[in-house]
Amino acid sequence: MKVRFIFNPHSGSNRRNPILRDRAAEFIAHCGWDGQVVSTERPRHATELARAAVDEGCDLVVAIGGDGTMNEVASALVNTPATFGLIPCGSGNGLGRHLGIPHAGKGAFRALRDGHVVTIDAGKVNEDLFFCAAGAGFEALIASRFAMLTSRGFSGYLRESAKAWWNYQPERYTIHHAAGTDAVEAFTLAIANSSQYGNNAYIAPDASVSDGLLDVVAVPNVNVLRAVPLVVRLFHGSINRAPDVQHFQGSQFVIERARPGWMHTDGEPRAETSRIEVSALPRSLRVMVPRDAAMETNA
Repeated sequence: MKVRFIFNPHSGSNRRNPILRDRAAEFIAHCGWDGQVVSTERPRHATELARAAVDEGCDLVVAIGGDGTMNEVASALVNTPATFGLIPCGSGNGLGRHLGIPHAGKGAFRALRDGHVVTIDAGKVNEDLFFCAAGAGFEALIASRFAMLTSRGFSGYLRESAKAWWNYQPERYTIHHAAGTDAVEAFTLAIANSSQYGNNAYIAPDASVSDGLLDVVAVPNVNVLRAVPLVVRLFHGSINRAPDVQHFQGSQFVIERARPGWMHTDGEPRAETSRIEVSALPRSLRVMVPRDAAMETNA
């Protein structure tokens, strides 16, 4: 089997301890695979490296990094015969958690050798692909700030969220979907392919990565009284039952707002826009998952 491992030296624990690059090279040799490990050098470089791997006939292309690295590598593999593999070592790991892929050091390498392939959906927001979640509003603002931090992690995300929360004002969105048009006022607007953002924060608890549908979740204004109950529901997987949280499901949406604002895809900030075109790409990505992963999708 021909493989390519793409290592992001600036992602999560890789920055402090780049040992996973050496482990990946040792693993390739141990499995007797034809492959190599390459490192990213700049933003979006992982996509270039993954496309080159596909062009060179790699059967398995593995991202070693966080959600941003996952997104860059997987984006290059959509609708190709190559299989995506993931060694999660970032702060969120939303897609990995949904698919049952363990962290590095807890079985992620073993899953690449002993696992099986499933085919999942992807989502598209304007020109950008996502696999876990995209969004607008507060979560996109925090993604833009989080991207500027030199030291990330879940604690950094919480700090940035707390600082921005006091002055943030909800936006009004017009959501066009197959069943009609709805106007909503939302503190944050999530577009979910998988059930969670990462860190077991379940924004769309019932979302499936294999139903050809995306879940749009509009969370209302989060004031002092609502904040704690909503956060509790987010981590307990019941935010979909919270009062005033609106949920839409479909394969295509057009979302409009009065002024351009930040978007994010899998936590990475994207260009500010007032019109958001959303579509699902059913069964477009082959992913290697552990043999015993609790999955709702089939090969």
